Amino acid sequence: MPDSRSTHPYLILFALWLMMFSANSQLIVMVPLLPEIAETLDVNTFWRGMLLTSYAVALGVSALATGPASDRYGRRRILLAGTTLMAVTLALHSAAADYELLLSMRLLAGIGGGMLSGGSVAYVGDYFPYERRGWANGWVMSGAAFGQVAGVPIGKVLGTSFGYRTPFLMFALTMGAAAVLIWRFVPQPDVQLDERPLTPRRIVRKYRRILEGSAVVSAVGAYFLMFCGFGLFASFLPTWLEGVVGVSSFEVALLFGIGGLANVLAAPSAGSVSDRVGRKPLIIVASASMGVLVALAPYAIVGFASAAVLFFAALALNGMRISPLQSLLSALAPTQRLGLLVGLAMSVGQAGFGIGSFVASSTYGAYGYVSNTAMGALAMFGMALLVWLGIPEPEIDASSPVAKAS
Repeated sequence: MPDSRSTHPYLILFALWLMMFSANSQLIVMVPLLPEIAETLDVNTFWRGMLLTSYAVALGVSALATGPASDRYGRRRILLAGTTLMAVTLALHSAAADYELLLSMRLLAGIGGGMLSGGSVAYVGDYFPYERRGWANGWVMSGAAFGQVAGVPIGKVLGTSFGYRTPFLMFALTMGAAAVLIWRFVPQPDVQLDERPLTPRRIVRKYRRILEGSAVVSAVGAYFLMFCGFGLFASFLPTWLEGVVGVSSFEVALLFGIGGLANVLAAPSAGSVSDRVGRKPLIIVASASMGVLVALAPYAIVGFASAAVLFFAALALNGMRISPLQSLLSALAPTQRLGLLVGLAMSVGQAGFGIGSFVASSTYGAYGYVSNTAMGALAMFGMALLVWLGIPEPEIDASSPVAKAS
């Protein structure tokens, strides 16, 4: 095991960055690859959608289970197991000769994704002092955004040229490299682990106990509203842009690349700013501002140029919320329960995105895109209000990596 005293923080951040880049790229690239998958495997629209739904369900269940496991066995083991599982699973995508095998691979990938999404946030909470967590989380999450900018377009080109299996093989290599870096350079943080046996009954009891705190409930609720609002806003944005505004499919793809670039630029700087001014002000301002932009979207977007400007601003504001909220969450539980809390928040967030997307699909046909953006804006305003009233800004204790809620 690497020694935490001799490992440079930038090596740790790069390993986590590459992990998030690979995980997010292999997830998002599924959307533009669905036509190739449908043509190759001859599946209808419903079963194509199940490839996305199965991953999200598996991720949510995995995050709930592996969060407490990381409290018991350590973040490093969970991250190493998750990256290894996903690297192997992505490589096996190339051997999925029929739909059933591909669906099984997406379920396994979702299990690995659940281990990584919560594990990375909990690791940063353990390893970095509270006053540096915004900066660290910002850089780690910029890997996910960079996947949207570079990984997804490259994957789409490879999938179109050489078949849909090729991009997954590429991301298997980058995820495998992340696993090697974690094994070689990412130490287990020097924190006390939960030494008691891990049983299903005790896991349920731990979740029940942690939800007794009002700040925790507010934080988990904020995660739900953040993902739900984005699902309402983004799920039918491409459909509306192409069908109503007249934006081409190529321009829509370019638009998501522009949004990813905004996230790459905003996430690290927002994390550093939140280390200086506090998490809550940045989350509240970004959420409320994004709510205004989303509410105005159906009226302000008249073509590709206006869509690019608004989407860039919206994704920059979204990036400004994520790393400060992750840092705030890491201060609400001791390290023995941090994995459990992060796993719960990630699972609820996935549920929020799924519910937001489902509601958007139900209202878009009847009431148009304006109904999606109105509800999305309300969710974002609700998140700002919940963070303002329900979550305390922790006090920084310079002698300890754990902040104290005021």
